[in-house]
Amino acid sequence: MAPSSFYRNFKKVTRISPLQYQKQLKLYEAQRLMLSGNYDAASASYEVGYESPTQFSREYKKMFGNPPKSDIKKIALI
Repeated sequence: MAPSSFYRNFKKVTRISPLQYQKQLKLYEAQRLMLSGNYDAASASYEVGYESPTQFSREYKKMFGNPPKSDIKKIALI
């Protein structure tokens, strides 16, 4: 399958691009690591492949609505 065809079909099925999908997987995995209690935001960001904790925090807040630290505290209380 040609890359352009894959991209088009992937987006048709998931409604997001492959790159956005990969980013979401990384953010969900980082959230899971932080909820386990063994990782803080910076170490979780490095663990899932981010080179900058600042970029990670920005993208995390954009996806989940809160910065990592406050989001994890909020989820942990539930």
